[in-house]
Amino acid sequence: MAASAAPHSGADPTPTPTPTPTPTPPAEAGADDVGARLARVLGPVRVVRTTALVGGLYNSAVLAELADGRRLVLKTAPRAGTPALTHERDLLATEALFHRLAGRAGVRVPTVLHHQPAGPDDPAEWLLLDHLDGTTWDAARAGLTPADGAALRHRLGEQLARVASVTGPAYGYPRPELGLRAPDWPGAFTAMLRAVLADAERFGVGLPVPAGRLAALPARFAHRLAEVERPALVHFDAWAGNLVLDRDGDGPWRLAGLIDGERAFFGDPLAEFVGLDPLGRAEDDPDLLAGYRSVAPLPSLDTGARIRLALYRVHLALVMRAESVPRGYEGAFAHWLDTWSAEHLTAQLALLDALEE
Repeated sequence: MAASAAPHSGADPTPTPTPTPTPTPPAEAGADDVGARLARVLGPVRVVRTTALVGGLYNSAVLAELADGRRLVLKTAPRAGTPALTHERDLLATEALFHRLAGRAGVRVPTVLHHQPAGPDDPAEWLLLDHLDGTTWDAARAGLTPADGAALRHRLGEQLARVASVTGPAYGYPRPELGLRAPDWPGAFTAMLRAVLADAERFGVGLPVPAGRLAALPARFAHRLAEVERPALVHFDAWAGNLVLDRDGDGPWRLAGLIDGERAFFGDPLAEFVGLDPLGRAEDDPDLLAGYRSVAPLPSLDTGARIRLALYRVHLALVMRAESVPRGYEGAFAHWLDTWSAEHLTAQLALLDALEE
């Protein structure tokens, strides 16, 4: 996920440009392997073209075009044993769950055709989806008018309200084997934050502030985290690269769908706003908030909410910083991420100090 953001001013803001990451990409499925996997799910099919889809930094993705005109996406996880953060186990199972739940709630997402866990015949987990035709918001950004941006952000608010309408069985990441879930949000968020701090220590990732200060945040603000009363579904990565747009000719742009739900969890619906930061801070976006309210009541944006948003921004910055070592980030992107995450963590901690009663 790219995570630069600009304050919202009513028009779709242009994020601060960031370098392109250059980690070693996950292994991609070859054309023969793609055909074999599709045949296992769909029966006899003929693949006429495969195209690697760029932009992902963990799973690989291939667009498979079939002779019958169908366009499908095959996503493949890294092989078992590949260095990863604690919450990055079975991410494609999480993505499949997100798309199924969100789709039932009326959200435009890819249809899940098959999910295959890793096993004796499959050294890596994989997921087969239908393809949402269009272009990403990120790629289309330069051609969007202010009116386009306002209408799209209103529609995005509607869609995210529908995502949040889904209630999970517990708080935290959906895979119970991760041990990152709890019957209440303070317990789940504590586990999630401490897991990424442990990951940073395991991979030798330096932190700009003492780890103990960060680990103490959930207890310090437990009363604010306890204000969350329902484990809502949260995509947590709905930045412009994961939003698909389409249009008819020169007509208005439409929001065609939300993709890549692999980072989803159940928790505070306001946490969704943090993933939107590259589009501008959602809590200050009147168009997005109006779209959200047209579907469901919006959680209060009081002091407690702003404290929780700062906590979630701390968590996301730590995830992005900790993943830099197992992902093998190098060069300009690694330098940018180190600088950005340090500045972001420091700023959010200062905000928490200012908001604390």
